[in-house]
Amino acid sequence: MQSPQLKITFLGTGTSSGVPMVACPCAVCTSSNTKDKRLRSSILVESDTTKIVVDTTPDFRYQMLRADIKKLDAVLFTHPHKDHIAGLDDIRAYNFFQQKPMEVYANSLTEEAIKREFAYAFSDKKYPGLPQLNLNTIDEKPFYIGDIPVIPVPVWHHKMPVLGFRFGKFTYVTDANRIEETEKEKIRGSEVMVLNALRKEKHISHYTLDEAVAEVQGLNIPQSYFTHISHQLGRHEDVNADLPEGIELAWDGLQLHFD
Repeated sequence: MQSPQLKITFLGTGTSSGVPMVACPCAVCTSSNTKDKRLRSSILVESDTTKIVVDTTPDFRYQMLRADIKKLDAVLFTHPHKDHIAGLDDIRAYNFFQQKPMEVYANSLTEEAIKREFAYAFSDKKYPGLPQLNLNTIDEKPFYIGDIPVIPVPVWHHKMPVLGFRFGKFTYVTDANRIEETEKEKIRGSEVMVLNALRKEKHISHYTLDEAVAEVQGLNIPQSYFTHISHQLGRHEDVNADLPEGIELAWDGLQLHFD
């Protein structure tokens, strides 16, 4: 699959509660460093002609405003947890200005959740202003959105199957704690990988910081960034200072470019 020049923008790099967490007085949540301010995890993938958002978080509206995204071609979903789908209703603005339904790409598990959580969008009576969605069911097979090639990479979020995605030289995996060897073959050769690293302590369904470091090093990725970060991980500058060469914490607004 040939890939065009791509730009990746990190719209959010925080876990389900975001950072700062509501009502938390810890050193991370009260930090003045803008890199310690994390909306829920999402990225924007752009070519010259196509714009894709991966996951519509509860912060989706603000993320689109903050990044000044006037045009959006599609939404691509990793899995059905609320911190990854809850903002889908705000797709209505793009429906209005682009005068067409939004193309939505998701596996069958996530489609079921979308139809359940946003049932009004699929009702027989179409009231004005409802979200207009065109669902495209995906599985493990590679496909294109516009001119952007997408390779799904199934991973495990405890017992839930989640989709990571490879776009050309860039691989994005969030909400995971296990990747099968067969799927690692799809990742190998990436120039950049993004992986979730929730905190330092063990978690039932997310990689810890040490586990994430070991995973990307085992895959021989030249440059890696960690996302889906909780306030429990520590302050951005403190954690970054201890990471091996070629590994960094991502932050909201970070942009990467690929030829």
